[in-house]
Amino acid sequence: MNSLSQTELKEFLDYKVNEFNRPEFIELDPISIPHQFSLKEDIEISAFLTATISWGNRKAILGAANQLIQIMGESPYDFIMNDRDHPSDRISQFYYRTFNGVDFSYFLQALRNIYLNQGGLEKVFTDLSSTYSIQESISEFKNIFFELPHPTRTQKHVSDPRTGSAAKRLNMMLRWLVREDNKGVDFGLWKGISPSKLSIPLDIHSGNTARKLGILTRKQNDAKAVVDLDSILREFDPIDPVKYDFALFGLGVIEKF
Repeated sequence: MNSLSQTELKEFLDYKVNEFNRPEFIELDPISIPHQFSLKEDIEISAFLTATISWGNRKAILGAANQLIQIMGESPYDFIMNDRDHPSDRISQFYYRTFNGVDFSYFLQALRNIYLNQGGLEKVFTDLSSTYSIQESISEFKNIFFELPHPTRTQKHVSDPRTGSAAKRLNMMLRWLVREDNKGVDFGLWKGISPSKLSIPLDIHSGNTARKLGILTRKQNDAKAVVDLDSILREFDPIDPVKYDFALFGLGVIEKF
């Protein structure tokens, strides 16, 4: 594939985007969790929580994410905002990999604080994106998210590009909520952020595919690799660069490229 010209490579990736960016993609992907909802706040809260635990086997991710939704009575926003007795035993007993009940409990408190005092997730990210790049916005979001007293261990579950992280999970959530694909997959709910500012949700699969295609040379899947890959993908499509996440991920995970 390295022998392809830039024009040929763009055409190939555009073809793969159209192949994978379709409703059939939803069922086996973590984005299927927020697709269970119609209320805007339910969509964005479930997207945030699902993205937070999106590492490992997709089937396991879906099982854990559905468990989170069930604990919240299948109404995430109502659960977070209403002062009723929460099933503390179920919250404390939840775990998926290194994300446990201690982390989940704080995430619920932090989200409540954001919706009560910061205007909600969309407002936080939109306000930050007017000044910063999306990667810097993620770093600033982390500061807001952890402004309440919190367990130190929980900080690792919100990535920070300033410390070198690719922030794959938050970039994936932002793709879901900001990008409008007209295919019924990504939601396009957050209108105040331009999709052109989004960054690729870089993980081992998309990274390895990008290297095989010759559009990424950096060996680590870190913040610098995101910047490098973003620069190429924005040349291919400056308006909607993260649409290529479908191509890179689909080639790597589904087609074993």
